[in-house]
Amino acid sequence: MKRNVSLSLRRNEAVYKFSKPLFRIYFSLRYRLRIQGQEHLPASGPIIILPKHQRWTDIPLVGLAVPFPCHYIAKRELFAMPGSRQLMTWLGGIPLDRQQPIKSRDSFRYIDCLMQRGEVIVLFPEGTYFPDSMGEGKYRLIEKMVALQGQLNEKHTRPFIPFIPVGINYGREGVRPAVRVVIGRPLYCSQSGQAAEFTKTIMKSIALLSGIRFDDG
Repeated sequence: MKRNVSLSLRRNEAVYKFSKPLFRIYFSLRYRLRIQGQEHLPASGPIIILPKHQRWTDIPLVGLAVPFPCHYIAKRELFAMPGSRQLMTWLGGIPLDRQQPIKSRDSFRYIDCLMQRGEVIVLFPEGTYFPDSMGEGKYRLIEKMVALQGQLNEKHTRPFIPFIPVGINYGREGVRPAVRVVIGRPLYCSQSGQAAEFTKTIMKSIALLSGIRFDDG
């Protein structure tokens, strides 16, 4: 999965590996977890995972569904407290200030390095929770990732970055409700100028996988 690109990972591998079985035990007690579509994941990166966002539990559930270590793009507010900032970083969190992107220049450089290294990056395109409905996809970061393909083509055999839509469907049973995490087929975009329309395609796919109606206007 990883390439020979010089990069000091902020994610703490020991903490990440230790936490994953703990999350698995916790969520097996809380939910009846069903994972579908892992065969759609490419064997090598970089890979961009684009899940539905309804609850905080989406983050660890995606981590359990994807068999590779992941990095998670998250809003800067989650990193406000020193303790939570360190833990989030150790678990692969990358802070992003959506209101003032210039403050996230270091995070963007880090994302660039992760993609060149062939890492798996999780981005929730809605940007915040939309329970039982679909929010509008934020296309600016997707546009930036698509633009990086020119740099990556020199080092990777695959011409385009795979964007993987992921649906999450929470059951409504009282005790240990079923949760389905459905991994869709890869989607590709050849030009950053097509990112806005491409994001609509992504959101339609996420909605379909989640069993939620999506109106693109």
